[in-house]
Formats: sequence, C-alpha cells, structure tokens
Amino acid sequence: MIGFLRGRIVIKQPPELTLDVNGVGYQLEASMNTFYQLPDADEEVELLTHLVVRADAHALYGFATEDERYLFRALIRVNGVGAKMALAILSGISAMEFRHCIETGDDTRLMRLPGVGKKTAQRLIVEMRDRLDARQTGTRVDGQRVEPGSSTADPVSEAIGALISLGYRPQEASRLVHGVAADGSDSETLIRAALKAALA
Repeated sequence: MIGFLRGRIVIKQPPELTLDVNGVGYQLEASMNTFYQLPDADEEVELLTHLVVRADAHALYGFATEDERYLFRALIRVNGVGAKMALAILSGISAMEFRHCIETGDDTRLMRLPGVGKKTAQRLIVEMRDRLDARQTGTRVDGQRVEPGSSTADPVSEAIGALISLGYRPQEASRLVHGVAADGSDSETLIRAALKAALA
C-alpha cells in the first residue's frame, strides 16, 4: 500500500495530476478540493494516497488532508458508490459541509452533487452517520498535516478510529475507549486498554 507521495508536480489537468518522485512519474486522480490546495506545476507537494486495484487497472487517488482520504475510504464502502462517484462527491462539497449534511440528514443538499439521486443521498446519510460520528479527524493545523500520534491529534478519536479499523462497530469502539479514557493517556495506551477491556 502506498500511504503518501512527496514529489514535484509535472502535470496538473483536473482531476488528474502527475508527480515526479525521484524520477518516477506517478499518475493520480484528486478531488477539486485537493486541487485548490496544490501549488503550481514544478513545485513540490506531499499527498496522502489510496490505491484502488481493479481487474483492468490500478488507480491511485491523492488527498490534501487525512479527513478527505478517510471520507473517500468510507464512501467507497457505501453500496453503489464507487471511486469515481466518491471523488465527484468530494469535489462538489467540502469535508466539513459533507459531515454537516450527514449529521443533519440534509438529503436535498446531497442530491445537488453529481450522480447523487434521492435513494443514494438517503443511503449515504444512513450508512455514513455512524462512521462519521465515530471518527473526527484533525486534518491540518496551520497548514500542516496532523500525523497519527502527534500531540495535536485527539487520542480518543485516534483510538476509536483504530478499533473501527480492526472491525469493531463504531458504537462499540466508542464505548470501549470512553470506558478506559484517562487524562493524559495517548492513543496507543487507550487502544491497549480498550482491547484488554473487550476481552475481559
């Protein structure tokens, strides 16, 4: 799995871009929200990535923030939403606006996005609500990406996200982590304590 790429922008033609990473050209697709944050061609950039493997091709997607990548990964798990539609959704609405639509059940706003009809909008609200409630990611602080385990990230949210990644349902992950949360605990300590509590 390719977690991120750091390289020089060679081509910018939305939604595609090419990065020169030590002499290797990586072709990526990115949302317009990510494109708005990119520097000019010939400048260096670091993008988080997600690789989609299909029978006929490998497609690499780039993201300016961890929050956007998380939403992309959550969206492609929704029935009927593929990578192309997920990218279109993230191009038509910011991560914050999308979260607000899900939290408030605003299917009308979602239906304004390309390819999203009423049934898809309602499915998004139902299937995304638990995932978004369980994970609130800090995306950037003063323009810098927040790395897992850094002091600017919320250890409770990180621990809940880790348990969800391990297969726990969002509500169960939240209950386990909040049951062992203590002031000053880092995410690694919380994860260990939560897993121990789950097996007790």
